[in-house]
Order: sequence, then structure tokens, then C-alpha cells
Amino acid sequence: MTSFISAPQLAAHNSFASPFFGLFARSAASYVPVYVISAWVLLALAAVALWIFQHKKRALDLRLEQAHELAKQRAEERDLAQQELFRRLYEEQELNKEKLQFQSQLSEYEKYAALARLALGAAHEVNNPLLGILSHLELELREAHDPEQRAEIEQCIAGAKRISGTLRGLVNYARPGPLVLSRLGLHRLIADTLSFLEGQPMLRGKRVENLVPLDLPQIRADASQLSQVFMNLLLNAAEATPEGGRITIEASRLTYQESVEIRVSDTGCGIPPDVLPHVFDPFFTTKKGKGTGLGLSISQAYLRSHDGDIRADSVVGHGTTITLTLPIREELADQVAKAESGMVV
Repeated sequence: MTSFISAPQLAAHNSFASPFFGLFARSAASYVPVYVISAWVLLALAAVALWIFQHKKRALDLRLEQAHELAKQRAEERDLAQQELFRRLYEEQELNKEKLQFQSQLSEYEKYAALARLALGAAHEVNNPLLGILSHLELELREAHDPEQRAEIEQCIAGAKRISGTLRGLVNYARPGPLVLSRLGLHRLIADTLSFLEGQPMLRGKRVENLVPLDLPQIRADASQLSQVFMNLLLNAAEATPEGGRITIEASRLTYQESVEIRVSDTGCGIPPDVLPHVFDPFFTTKKGKGTGLGLSISQAYLRSHDGDIRADSVVGHGTTITLTLPIREELADQVAKAESGMVV
């Protein structure tokens, strides 16, 4: 059975409960803003903390980047300092090497200068009496009829002429004549030299090849001196080459230099390693009783007077190669050619 509350009872009930509901409503109204405010304060503090963290992080990143840049700069400075140190060490080594080469050349030049003074003095003191001796021997040879006596006189004349040739070589080595420069084609110069030596007995049975290119630039040099140099080299090569051997003359222009390189090669016996450093020394010879040992020395002096150079490479049993280097002097040659073309004869 359902019971109903009457209107007067409901009113009395509401009037009794209303103080409790009001109190609850007021309490809720007083506590809700506190939670909200606390949440907002916490959010604000978190935002401030986050901002401070981000600010500190940017500052740290900036300092870290600066440290990296500084370390990179220091590494580059260190690398540059090492490169500069290595460069200076290399330059010092090169200077020391050049110093040693200069001292060696100076010592060599001093030796050559002393030899030149000795040679000139010997030529002056010996040559004049020697000419008198030769003249007297030739007169005696004309009057002599005994074969044995004539043989002795001829032997004396040959010895005197050998002395005269040695003195002449000394003078040429000590005091080369003034250069008579002209434009030369190396192929033609070597061909003329080979033609002049064609009748030499030591060249018989040996193949001599002139492989110098025809289009090689002309050089400005003394034809007489260079011809003598080539004759010395070819005769030396022929003497060292057995019958059936080969002698070649080649030449080429150096790529990065205004110079030409001439190579005289043979398939002869070669030069021992202990002898090779001395082949350009005056009076040094391996031909016992033959020659004066001045051929290569005079050749070296002639080449140096042309601002050139000469070197020897050899392998025992395989042959020898003599390499000559000469400047082209194209500008000087062109100037002289223009001057000669403008001369009125």
C-alpha cells in the first residue's frame, strides 16, 4: 500500500532540511575556488619552471656550440701550426741539402781552379821547350837512314806529340775559349759529327744510330765545342762496345723546362760502380797507357760554360748512357735571328 506525504508534511520536511542543504551549498561554494586556484598556481609554477629550464637549456646549448667552435678553431690552428712546422722543417732540409751541394761544388771549383793554374803554368813552361824538341827530332828523322834509329826517333816524336796533346787538353780544360754562339739543329750537328768519324777504325762493325728528332727546337750553342763533346762521347762508347754492338744518340725536349736532353747510349761492358763517380775527374782513366783522362772533364767544362750539365749512368755488362742537358734559349735565338735578318751586308 502506497503512502503519500501530504502537502503540509512536505513543507514541514523541507523547512527542516533546508538549513543542512544551505550549509552544504555554502561549503561547496567556499572549497571549489581553492582547488581551482591551486591548480592554476601549479600550472603557473610548472610553466615558469619549464621556461627557466628551456632558457637554461638554450644557454647551455649556446655554450656547448661555442665550445665546439672553439675546439674546432683550436684544431685548425694546431693543424696549421703543424703544417707550418713541417714546411719549415722541409725548407730547412732543402737548405741543408743545397748548402751541402754548394759546398761540394765550391770544393770542386776550388780544385778545378788550382788545376787550371797548374795547367796554364805547365803549358807555358813545357810547351815552348817541347816545340824545340819536336823540331830537332823531325830534323833528325829526315837525316836518319837506319831503320832502328828511325823507329826510335818516331817513338820519341809520338811521345812528344802526346805530351803536346795533353798540354793542349789541359789548356782547353783550364781556360776554354770564348763561346761562338749560333743557332744549331742537333740532328744536323750529330749527323755531321758521325760523318766526320765514319772512317775511324774503332767504329767498324758497330751500328751507330742517330735517333734525334728532326723537329726538335734549335738551340743556341758553340758548334765547335759541342761537336768535340759528341766526338769524345762517341769514341768512348765505340771503345767500350764490342763488335756487333750498338750506339744510339737520342734527344727530347724536357716537358717543364726550356731545355733539351741528349742521351748517348752503348751496349758495351759498362762502368763498375766504384769507378762511375770518378769518370769526370781530370786525368782519371781506365785506359792503361792510352788517353789522358781529360775527355769527359773537358766535355763537362764545355757543357757548364753553356749552362748545361752532364751525367753518366751505367750497368756492368749492359752498357753506359751519358746524358747531356742544354738550355734552348729560344728568346735569345729569336732576338739574334731578328738582328741577323735586319743586318745590311
